[in-house]
Amino acid sequence: MDEMLEQLNIKQREAVKADEKPLLIVAGAGSGKTKTLTTRIAYMIGKGIVKPSSVLALTFTNKAATEMKKRIGEILSSQKIDASKLFAGTFHSFGAFVLRRFAQKQGRTSGFSIYDRDDSLKVAKAVCKDSSFAIKPAQLLSLLARAKNTVIYPEKYEEEFGEKAALLHAYEATLKKNNAFDFDDLIYKTLLLFEAHPAVVKEYQHRFTHVFVDEYQDINRAQYVLLRALVGKKGSVSVVGDDAQSIYGFRHADFTTFLSFEKEWEGAQVIMLEQNYRSSQRIIEASSSLIEKNVLQKKKVLWTDNHEGEKIEVVEYPDAYSEADGVIEAARAQMEEGKCVGILFRTNAQSRPLEHVLRSYGVSYQLFGALSFYDRKEVKDVLAFLRVVSNPADVVSLGRVESLFTKKQMEEYNSLFSRCSGSSPANAINVFLKETAYIERVARVHENIDERIENIQELIRFASEFDSLEAFLEQATLSDALQSGSDTKGKKSHFSGEAGIYLMTIHIAKGLEFDGVHVVGVNEGLLPHERSLFKGDDLEEERRLLYVAMTRARKDLSLSFYDFPSRFLYEIAPQHISFRGERDLDDDERYIEYS
Repeated sequence: MDEMLEQLNIKQREAVKADEKPLLIVAGAGSGKTKTLTTRIAYMIGKGIVKPSSVLALTFTNKAATEMKKRIGEILSSQKIDASKLFAGTFHSFGAFVLRRFAQKQGRTSGFSIYDRDDSLKVAKAVCKDSSFAIKPAQLLSLLARAKNTVIYPEKYEEEFGEKAALLHAYEATLKKNNAFDFDDLIYKTLLLFEAHPAVVKEYQHRFTHVFVDEYQDINRAQYVLLRALVGKKGSVSVVGDDAQSIYGFRHADFTTFLSFEKEWEGAQVIMLEQNYRSSQRIIEASSSLIEKNVLQKKKVLWTDNHEGEKIEVVEYPDAYSEADGVIEAARAQMEEGKCVGILFRTNAQSRPLEHVLRSYGVSYQLFGALSFYDRKEVKDVLAFLRVVSNPADVVSLGRVESLFTKKQMEEYNSLFSRCSGSSPANAINVFLKETAYIERVARVHENIDERIENIQELIRFASEFDSLEAFLEQATLSDALQSGSDTKGKKSHFSGEAGIYLMTIHIAKGLEFDGVHVVGVNEGLLPHERSLFKGDDLEEERRLLYVAMTRARKDLSLSFYDFPSRFLYEIAPQHISFRGERDLDDDERYIEYS
C-alpha cells in the first residue's frame, strides 16, 4: 500500500487518504484524476475501511467503468484481495441492475427490453400519428428527455407540458405494454421506484456504503437525485471531475451541481489536483489563458514539470478545403515521425473536406463518430430478433423482424422465437441466420455485403462471451458508441493511441490524448457555434470545448481558421502563439463586433 502511495504526488495522496466526509476532487486536465480515484477506492478497501461488495463506483461510459475496475483489481491483487465484487459501472447500467430485480414494481417483467433511440422513435411516431397535435416524433422525444433527465414526475406532466402531456403518457403506456424501458428510463424509472418504495432505497444504501463518481462535472439532475438517494445520510461519497471540461449541456448535464458541491454536501472537503502530466508548458499556459475568461468555474492554476515546448500555431486559410489540405500535409509529416495525431472539429459535417483530401492522397485514417456499430442495419435486424426471443411482448422489435420478410415467410419463421428461447445468444444468432437465409437476402438488395458479414461476425464474437440472452442484449444496448468509429473501409475500430491520423469531434476526443492536435474550423460561428452566441452560459461551454480540444495535445498544437477568426483566438495569451496568415491576426480589417 505504501508503494502505491509513493507513485502519487502530494495532492493526489491527500485525496486518496482523505477521511470519509463528502469529498470533491477538482482535477485539472491531465492531472491523473482516474488514477487518483481508483487508488482511493483501492486504498479504502486495502485498509479495511470498506468491503469490495460495499463499493459503488459510477461513471459515464462502459469503457471507463471497465478500466476503473481493472485498475482497482491490479492494485489490490498484490494484497491478495479479490475486487471482483465491487460494482463499477455507468449510472444507466446501475439502473438496469436495479430494475431487473424490481421490474414488476414498474409493471414489467425481468426480461424487459431496453429501447435505443431508433426504437423510441418508432413508438413516438405511432403516438404522434394517433394524435391531433401537430408535433413531430423527435420533438416528443425531446420533451420526454427533458422530463426524465431533469426529473419532472409524471403527475407534473400536465403542469409542465400542458395538453401535450397526453402524448407523454401515451408513450409511457406503450412502453409498459411492450415490456420495455427506454434509455433514460434506466435512471428515471429507478428514481420513481425509490420514491414509491423507501425500503428498496434503504436496501441499496445498506449494501453500498461508499459511493464514488468519476467525471462528476457531467452529471445531470436525474443522476444527482439518484446519487443523493443512494448515499443517504450515513453513506460516504467521493467525486472527481473538472468543471473546465464540462461540455455536455446538450445532454442535460448540469455542471453547476459540480460548482455547488460544498453547499449541497454538509462537511464537504475539496482537494485541487493542478499538476498536469500530459502537455508542454506552452500548451498548459495557452489553454489556461483561454479558460480563465469563463466566469462560472472553480479557479485552478495548472502547472507542469514538462518541457516548455513549441508555441501554438494559429494558421489562416482561404477556405475549408485549403485548410484541409494544409492540415493533412502537416498531420502526414507528424504520422511519418511515428506520432499519434488528432484532427478535431466542432461538428461532424466538418470532416467532409478532411476525408476528401485524405482519400485523394491515399492516406489511411480513422474517423470516429460515424455510424455506430449498433446502428447498422444488419446488426439492428439480428438484435431485433433476439429481443423478441427474450421478450415476446416487444412489438417494436417484432415489427422490425416482420418488415424483413413476407407474411408467408413470417408464418414459417414464427417457431424460431420459441425454439431459440433459453438458447445462448451466439447460437440464437446462428439459428436465425441459417433458417431465414438472412445474409443471402441482404446480399440481393444491398451492396458491401462483405462488410455486413464482418459486422455480423463481430456481433457473434461478442455474443459468444455471454451465456444469458438478457445479459447480452443489455450490454449490446448500453455499449458505448463514443469510443468507436470507422476506418477508411467503414469497419468498426477503437482508438488505440498508436501512430496514425484520427478524425473526431471535440466531444468524442474528451478523455483522449495525442502527440499532436490540429483543431480545424476555429471560426466565429463554428467555434463558438452560432447557436451559442446569444446566451452567456452556452458561450462559456463553447470556450470549454476549445479548452478540452487544446488540452488533448501532448507536444504539438495548431488551431486553424478561414473566413472570420473565432473570438477565442484573441483570448489566448499572444506570447504563446505563432501566427501564419495573409495579414496580422489583430489587423483592423478583421474587426467583428463580438459583443
